[in-house]
Amino acid sequence: MLPEAIEAMTEQLKRVGNASSLHAAGRQVRRVVEESRETIADALGARPSEVVFTSGGTEADNLAIKGLYWARRPRRRVLISSVEHHAALDPAHWLADSQGAEVELLEVDEYGRVHPDTLRAAIDRDPGDVAMISVMWANNEVGTIQPVHVLAAIAHDHGIPFHTDAVQAVGQLPVSFAGSGADALTLTGHKVGGPMGVGALLLARGLTPVSVQHGGGQERDVRSGTLDAPAIAGLAAAVSTAVKEQEALGRRLTALRDDLIHRVRQAIPDVVLNGDPDLRGASPSPQDQLEGPGLPGPGFPAARGRLPGNAHFSFPGCEGDALLMLLDAKGVECSTGSACSAGVAQPSHVLLAMGADAAAARGSLRFTLGHTSTQEDVDRLIEVLPAAVERARRAGLS
Repeated sequence: MLPEAIEAMTEQLKRVGNASSLHAAGRQVRRVVEESRETIADALGARPSEVVFTSGGTEADNLAIKGLYWARRPRRRVLISSVEHHAALDPAHWLADSQGAEVELLEVDEYGRVHPDTLRAAIDRDPGDVAMISVMWANNEVGTIQPVHVLAAIAHDHGIPFHTDAVQAVGQLPVSFAGSGADALTLTGHKVGGPMGVGALLLARGLTPVSVQHGGGQERDVRSGTLDAPAIAGLAAAVSTAVKEQEALGRRLTALRDDLIHRVRQAIPDVVLNGDPDLRGASPSPQDQLEGPGLPGPGFPAARGRLPGNAHFSFPGCEGDALLMLLDAKGVECSTGSACSAGVAQPSHVLLAMGADAAAARGSLRFTLGHTSTQEDVDRLIEVLPAAVERARRAGLS
C-alpha cells in the first residue's frame, strides 16, 4: 500500500459510525465517504454521482455485466473479449448458463487486442439484440492495451452500453471516464496501492443496472450494504496519489521493464515475449492516429503498447508453476496465468485466445513491476533465472 493510503485508512479506523446513520458520528463518516467519492471522481474524469463503491473489482464487474444485461432484457446478446479476467468472463458465462444470455467471445489478434472491425462485425450480426459489451482497458496477464475509446464509440453508434474493466489501467495509464466514452468502468484498491477488499464501479448518469444485491438501498440503490469508510478513504488516497504520480512512475517502470525484457532475452535466447511487442509505451506517435466512421474524431489516438510494469514470457520446455516455485525459493515472486483444477495446471485462456498452444500457455510467467520495484529487483531476477529455467526443463524431461 502507498503510505498515503495507509495514513488515510488508519485515521478512519479510529472512528465509529455508519455512513447511513443520521447521528453525529454517522454524519462524520458520511462526509469522509462523500469527500472520497469526490476525490476519485476528480482523479478519473468522472462526476461524484457516478462513483459507486463496491468490495472490489470482481463485484464491480458482476454488477456491470449482470446488472446491465438484466436491465436491457429482452435483449440477449453479451459481447465480451476472449481475454477478459475471470471476474468478467465468469459472470457472462453464468448468464448464459442460467439466464438465457447468448455470450459471444470477441476474437483477439496475436497480441491479445480486439480490433474495431471485429466488434463492428459482431454487432452487425444482430445489433438490436445486443444487451451490453465488455472489453478490458488493459490485459492483466500480457499487458496489452485495448483501443477502448474506439470500441466504446462503436458501441454508442448502436446505442449499446459499454463496460471496461480498468483494474490494470488506473494508476499505470491515463484514464478518464468521461474521455473514454465508457458507460461503466471497474477499478479496485489493491492494484493502485490501496487496501484490498474495496473498489468502485464508475457508472454513467442515466444508466441503472439491476442490482445484484438488495438491502438498504445505498449507492444509488444499485449496491446495498454498509459502506466501509476506512477502506474507501484508503482507496481515494491511493487513486489520487497514483494518478498524480502516474506519468513519472510510468517512465521509471517502462525503463525497468525494457531492461528486464532485454536481459531476459539475452539470458534465455529461446524465450518468447507475449503481448504487444511495442515497448515504447502507450503514447501514440502521429502515424498512430485513427480517423473514420464510428470513431471519436479525426486524429484520435489508437491504443498500442503494453502496461509499463508488465513483462510476460513463455519459457519453452518449462512448466510455469514449477518455474514459479523455483524462482520463489530465490526470493523472486512472479505469477502464472494458469488456473489449477484438481491439482492439474490449466493453460491460460488468454494465451490460448492469442493463438498459443497449450504447452506454451502452461510454460508462461508474468513479471510485474510496481511503485516499490527497483533496479536491484531486476538484477536479482536475471541472476537466478538461467539456473531456474535449466532446472525446470530438466524436471520436465524426467
